[in-house]
Amino acid sequence: MGLRERLRDLTMTPAEHQAEVLQEQSLTEGGDDLTALAPRHAACVCGTVRTVTLPPRRSVPALVAEVWDGKGSVNLVWIGRRSIAGIEPGTFLRARGRVAEVRGVPTIFNPAYEIVPSP
Repeated sequence: MGLRERLRDLTMTPAEHQAEVLQEQSLTEGGDDLTALAPRHAACVCGTVRTVTLPPRRSVPALVAEVWDGKGSVNLVWIGRRSIAGIEPGTFLRARGRVAEVRGVPTIFNPAYEIVPSP
């Protein structure tokens, strides 16, 4: 490691360091860059669940999880679910599905997913 890299590491905030580690883990696990997701294309996304929300009651329940890879985020939406065991803030997961854009946010509906254990 050169002097430049060491200086950069010393000046990083804890949040910046965490984001960098998460980006590396996401790439290692085979995740696509979340800032470059294209609508109507299949994607494999990896990252940490930031938030889990339930939209206001409508005719169909839905569970929404925001996944962050240290650089960008994507919403994963499971239609017909109010909860999924293991899907909670802080969980690292890998999900696959087709990307849609909902209100300017990349979104994957009913993705196939795997919870990835922490290294």
